[in-house]
Amino acid sequence: MDDRTNTPQPGQPVTQPQAAQYQAAPQAQAAPQQPHYVQPQAAPQAAQYASPYSQAQPQFQAQSQAAPQPQAARVAQPQPQAAQVAQPQAAQGPVFVPIEQQSYNAGFVAGAASAPKKSKAGWIVLAIFLVCSLIGFVVTVNSCSAAAASIGNLGMTDSAPMTFDDTVAVINMSGTIQYDGTSCSPEGLRYLLQQAEADPNIRAVVIRVDSGGGTATAGEEMSNLVADFSKPVVISSASMNCSAAYMISSQADYIFVNRSTAIGSIGTAMQLMDLSGLYGLLGINITNVTSADSKDSSYGTRPLTDDELAYYQDLVNSCNQVFIDMVARGRGMTEDQVRQLATGLYWMGEEAVSLGVADQVGTYDDALDKAAELGGISGSYDVVTLTVDSYGMDLYSLLGLSAGGEGSSSQSDVALQATAQLPGQVTQAA
Repeated sequence: MDDRTNTPQPGQPVTQPQAAQYQAAPQAQAAPQQPHYVQPQAAPQAAQYASPYSQAQPQFQAQSQAAPQPQAARVAQPQPQAAQVAQPQAAQGPVFVPIEQQSYNAGFVAGAASAPKKSKAGWIVLAIFLVCSLIGFVVTVNSCSAAAASIGNLGMTDSAPMTFDDTVAVINMSGTIQYDGTSCSPEGLRYLLQQAEADPNIRAVVIRVDSGGGTATAGEEMSNLVADFSKPVVISSASMNCSAAYMISSQADYIFVNRSTAIGSIGTAMQLMDLSGLYGLLGINITNVTSADSKDSSYGTRPLTDDELAYYQDLVNSCNQVFIDMVARGRGMTEDQVRQLATGLYWMGEEAVSLGVADQVGTYDDALDKAAELGGISGSYDVVTLTVDSYGMDLYSLLGLSAGGEGSSSQSDVALQATAQLPGQVTQAA
């Protein structure tokens, strides 16, 4: 019988004798030209015999579900995909598989058995994380350095805005007049006025005021800064322009108010508290050990004596005299005229104009135009706002540092009480 008559067709079941014959073929034959039969699981061994002639001669693949070869087990165990391919064929018994399909299966099993390549995504993510961390560290160091520098110079940096044509500069003075390094302090106002002074394109300054007053000494210093400024200064009053803020405004060349603006409140105040009655109700006994009888007069732990009360009254009167002199000089009034106005009360816009406390009822834009006129600008003009860097000031306040102002020291610090306790803080507030 011819060998071709025993050759099964593709997909045709193979009988047990044929399967045994095919399985023994690779071991019995030495010439690679003869066809042979292999188990699907032994694909690498089959590929070794068939690789020189895989394009020209057919081969056969058989599988025995009852007695698998050891090589097939080693290949199939780590490859669940190869096992899934072989299961349907094992259920039907040994079948004939052409050499092309056998080669494909062997390649599939070999490819699945190879170790997967490591992904580069993890390294990319790690690299990005390291770069971002480095950038964050550099930014943090620079920010801390800038903040530290701001503590040393009260947050003032050389960041004046650029000007090209005739310009009116605006300074916003909103808040309590005190020593905090902002535009409401002598240090901040001095810095901003120096910027306006140094820029030849800035012809005049508008100070936008919205303040109820503050520390008398800070107001005095700022008033002198405005009075000594070489360029025209116009005040634009917002909702309130009172007490120390008005002392400063009185030194300007022109004062605008709105009809509902509260302005004036020429006067000085000092607040001293006596908490001894409350301490007694709470059962708190306080003993102050001082070098002089009146050293603890401002602590609020005992009533003031008549002499002490008269002493503080004289201090308030002296500070108020400075206020009166400032307003008289700035507004072109006599001392008596200002003293008649120094009732501590404020006026609304139109009444303030009639009393000579302000010059005109007008808006912020009116103040800009007036400043341009006083600065000799005949046509159009630019407007820039001068500011003090604030992050340094925020850190200043957070750390509780002083910028040179006067005030009561902490009563819990015995050393400071013995050396720097002030007899209250003189303020000028509405």
